[in-house]
Amino acid sequence: MKFLYTALDKNTKKMTGYIEADSVALATQALSRRGLKTVKIQQSKEGSFLNKLPLSKKNKKIKLKDLVVFTRQLSTMINAGVPLVRSLATLQAQTENANFQRHISEITREIEGGTSFADALEKHSQVFSPIYINMVRAGEAGGILDEILRRLAEQQEKDAKIRGKFKSAMTYPIILLVITFSVFMGLMVLAMPRIGKIIKDLAGDQAKLPTITTVMLGISNFMVKQWYVILGVSFVGSFLIRRYIKTPKGRRRKDELIMKVPVLKVIILKVAIARFARIFASLMAAGVTVVESIEITAKAIGNAVIEDELYAAAKEVTNGQPFSVPLSNSKIFPPIVSQMMAIGEETGKTDEILVKVADFYEEEVDNAVESLSSILEPIMIVIMGGLVGLIAISVMGPISNLSSQI
Repeated sequence: MKFLYTALDKNTKKMTGYIEADSVALATQALSRRGLKTVKIQQSKEGSFLNKLPLSKKNKKIKLKDLVVFTRQLSTMINAGVPLVRSLATLQAQTENANFQRHISEITREIEGGTSFADALEKHSQVFSPIYINMVRAGEAGGILDEILRRLAEQQEKDAKIRGKFKSAMTYPIILLVITFSVFMGLMVLAMPRIGKIIKDLAGDQAKLPTITTVMLGISNFMVKQWYVILGVSFVGSFLIRRYIKTPKGRRRKDELIMKVPVLKVIILKVAIARFARIFASLMAAGVTVVESIEITAKAIGNAVIEDELYAAAKEVTNGQPFSVPLSNSKIFPPIVSQMMAIGEETGKTDEILVKVADFYEEEVDNAVESLSSILEPIMIVIMGGLVGLIAISVMGPISNLSSQI
């Protein structure tokens, strides 16, 4: 059974959360072992319809920022000698996200039952990634959990920083694209039919209009009269595309197409290399084997094409090849990565060298994102001007012909 409790910590700070136990008495004992004094406890109404709604507080999405703060604070507390269960209870009290509180509570209960921290996290894979879980497992095995958690927090912060910069760079071009599409649709649906009627009234039904005007009027007429067909096809098409992309074949096809777009290919590749270098370095520092590190990193890259390259490299490493050899034969990874990897393998400082590679490529990503923004903005303005100009030409052509005839 799951219970909702209100309790006080050693500083008499009130906290609420969820805990699973067979009875109220056992739940109270479990809270006491965490150093909490129970104020109120009752069975949770988890089956409530409101709790199942996506927007309910209980089902609130766990943000990356929440996970970073949790990881960094947990690292600090463990480094200070605070027991893991007590640390988790304290962090649960500080977390404002009710959904995250519930996950932490369940993890704490599982640890109290004798489960390792990594195994407890694995039961909450919707919150904690395979990289997170495997690094925690390596940290527990090596007795360096606090150091591993610190590395995880840094890695998550770097990922969030790269994503934030990419989103900020794409914001203005996307706004321009939306405005362009809205203006074009407005002119085609509202203005074009009226202008077309005026032209036909002036020129007569038998008048021969320019080809571009005829095409634009035909498109406008179809959009006005068959709008439900357009909406239906758009909805069904987007649904089928999204469903296809979620399949392994569709995901691979999507990533292959993205990797062929000139500007995006450069940015995606640099982001992938930076993420690969930082994650692989963290796993190696945690004592994870090379093959396991490659396979875990491959899943975290987020690109099926690069993932296939890394899985192929893992097979060669399993057969006795150094990791730098398949990287040097790769058509995706630049030579500098394989060369740095070879130096790391020779010196035994692979993690330190790859961190430098990650830093270098993160700077490259910053420069590439800035370039992307400066390239996309004028392109979007040209597209906007072109679409509006197309409508203007289709309108001004017949009007000019009529003026000359008059």
